[in-house]
Amino acid sequence: MRVPDQRVIATDGSGDGFRRGTAPPHRTDDRSRAETFCPDSLIVVSNRQPYRHEYDSGGGSTDSSGDGSGTTPASGSSGERSAASGSAESVALFEEAVEEFTVDEPTGGLTAGLDPVMRRASGTWVAWGDGDADRAVTDDRGCVAVPPGEEAYTLRRVWLSDEDVDSYYYGFSNRVLWPLCHGFTDLVEIRPNDFERYYDVNRQFADAVADHATADSVVWLQDYHLGFASALIRDRVPGATIAQFWHVPWPTPETFAHFPRGRDLLEGLLGNDLLGFHTKRYADAFLRSVDRFVPDAAVDWNRGVVRYDGRETAVNFEPMGVDAAAFDRRARETDGEWEEFREAHDVPRGCVIGLGVDRLDYTKGIPERLAAVERFFERNPGWREEFTFVQKATPSRTEIPTYERYGELVRSEVARINARFATDGWRPIVYTEDVLPQSQLGALYRRADVMIVSPLLDGMNLVAQEYVASSVDGDGALLLSDRAGAHETLGSHAYSIDPPSTDQVAAALERALSTPLAERRRRMNVLRQRVFADDLDAWMETQFRWLRRCHESSADGNRGAGDRSSDGVPADEPR
Repeated sequence: MRVPDQRVIATDGSGDGFRRGTAPPHRTDDRSRAETFCPDSLIVVSNRQPYRHEYDSGGGSTDSSGDGSGTTPASGSSGERSAASGSAESVALFEEAVEEFTVDEPTGGLTAGLDPVMRRASGTWVAWGDGDADRAVTDDRGCVAVPPGEEAYTLRRVWLSDEDVDSYYYGFSNRVLWPLCHGFTDLVEIRPNDFERYYDVNRQFADAVADHATADSVVWLQDYHLGFASALIRDRVPGATIAQFWHVPWPTPETFAHFPRGRDLLEGLLGNDLLGFHTKRYADAFLRSVDRFVPDAAVDWNRGVVRYDGRETAVNFEPMGVDAAAFDRRARETDGEWEEFREAHDVPRGCVIGLGVDRLDYTKGIPERLAAVERFFERNPGWREEFTFVQKATPSRTEIPTYERYGELVRSEVARINARFATDGWRPIVYTEDVLPQSQLGALYRRADVMIVSPLLDGMNLVAQEYVASSVDGDGALLLSDRAGAHETLGSHAYSIDPPSTDQVAAALERALSTPLAERRRRMNVLRQRVFADDLDAWMETQFRWLRRCHESSADGNRGAGDRSSDGVPADEPR
């Protein structure tokens, strides 16, 4: 095992250029592959909106969603276009408020990835308008042109009451569907009226889509908040091509059996022409659920197609990536951010750094991770005062008591472990819930010698890919849960862990820290190649190819995306 003073990581941000074997691919034009294949008349539907307007209280708006969104002052040009497209009343409201609000813009994930695509497509994005100044800038249909200063596409906002938000979002979405899909059946909480509100909000989204869609439209819905919307849209716009990507795991039929409205949800999702998942395991679990709970449906296992109610739904899978080039660039541009963090949180200079970055969610396995760090120090006293584990946590869904209790558990475990091992100038765990700017997060990713990603179950887990993309020095190490979707593509060269096995995770941490530098570089080089090859743009290109195929098939009167290979990929399309 490498002794503590044999640090090999040199991540002070002073490196210039790419190390051998770690350079990402470069594109020579300004149009991404996804933009090239984006279907015409695209309507994106999601719970989260790409731009949020907030009244400016003096210091800009604060994003509580945990996605790191920044704020940009509203511009006069956006006001002119937005006002011109609205009613006289909305024009007056906008002109009165234009100097008083900020705009949260997308800075990561699918929302940021889709934004430039929508700009070129001049499409429509339907989403929940949750900003406190959102109504001030929209017309009487709830529409505003975005992005500010460019006004390239339409954002149609759906307005939800406080009761809607409580029952639809904090109720059925995150007290029933979220724990069910992640296998936490004991945490499923079925409250009166939550299902009815969830269905009603899905109806509101469907109505909004119907205002903009035609038979030539391609409607692409995102995630578990909209489980019934596709079927409702189908009723309103029969000729449209409708697809949905389910970003969380799909449970096994045995787990799904705990859901009292399971058949209703399955029938809702079968309103899609195309239904996507991150992994084959989740796609197969959905097909098995349909086969068991919708007896009138016929499952074609070879094609990955369900025939139900006179039409076909193709079920595909493709792991989602991140904007790897952006994370790489941000990491290379770091200049002093790590030192600022280190000094602010009293991290001793020269310590080997472990890192965890998560929402405070019971699926993320944070207490299990902390237990493994504790076991590591028990077994390796020589690493005390030489290794510091940094846990960045983001409070999430605190209106739900289960989440509040989880946060309290994590904080108490950090305090207990620190009380056990800390010395005058060192804490084994540095814990923060501070909102970090993207530049500082990039510095943390780059500086971390080892990253521990330990979800108990996760649809994909993009943090693992963000870390790899940010490891520009090429010698970090990734400990990755075998229960994360990302494990299917990264598991062979990460250090695979089983989060509930404390001894196994502690042993993997020991192994990662003692691995020779050349082997660490070899592993990270392969991981980086995979993350850059299968980035967000590649994922969107695949989705848009499938959407185009569905749209062409429907235009020919043949619903479904046609014959597929056994893994759900169109037989004549590249992976």
